Amino acid sequence: MRDKGLDFDVVLKEAQRLGYAEADPTFDIEGVDAAHKATIMSAIAFGIPVQFDKAYVEGITKLSATDIRYAEQLGYRIKLLGITKRTPSGVELRVHPSLVPSKRLIANVEGAMNAVVVQGDAVGTTLYYGKGAGSEPTASAVIADLVDITRLHTVDPLNRVPHLAFQPHTLDQAMTDLPVLPMSEVVTSYYLRLRVADEAGVLAKVTGIVANAGISIDALLQREADEVGGEGATSTDLIILTHDTREGTMDAVLAELQALPTVLTPIVRIRKEELN
Repeated sequence: MRDKGLDFDVVLKEAQRLGYAEADPTFDIEGVDAAHKATIMSAIAFGIPVQFDKAYVEGITKLSATDIRYAEQLGYRIKLLGITKRTPSGVELRVHPSLVPSKRLIANVEGAMNAVVVQGDAVGTTLYYGKGAGSEPTASAVIADLVDITRLHTVDPLNRVPHLAFQPHTLDQAMTDLPVLPMSEVVTSYYLRLRVADEAGVLAKVTGIVANAGISIDALLQREADEVGGEGATSTDLIILTHDTREGTMDAVLAELQALPTVLTPIVRIRKEELN
């Protein structure tokens, strides 16, 4: 979509033809497959039970070429990220499109390639990169799982690595101390695109609402009306990048902004991950 400016449906059909997307692509394009993986990795990383039902899942079907283009102009690329993170108040478990700075390695993972970035206390940041789709990579992963199962079956039961690598008695404590956070409690930053009437005072009203909620603006881009709708256009795009804020706070701000008569279409919100 980014390199050739093609529509989503065209790109999806090509991915299916190449065997990268399933005949029923729902799990691929709606983020479900990535959420399954992130849920398992959260259990292994943090010693919590598998809790897929508590994951926030949002796919790529609503992405538009307009936002891909604006993200590029601002120095970002849009990637579908699965994120799990331990915070003082609980574990984040979420999958959604994200703006990622184009200079980050993960922003340059293309085609059928996948990458996993892990932040460790002592080792720092590590990245694992390789093919994530196609018949042979999938078959290789399945065979590797079967080999692991066979090896585990022949090990003395008392010396086996526990399921998900943590002991059962740890599980109870983890369930109490590390809840999966609802999306409303997650703190991140945002890309917002508002199609607004091209008239005086609109920008001041929009930024005033954002500021009154305690949200700091990182960058703001207002397009000329004729760039958006052609000569004589009466509406334009307003793009806002914010600093970190709580998702629940952003939800309330978006509801207030959407109610403005000068905001002409549904507001586009894409979360932003700097990955520092």
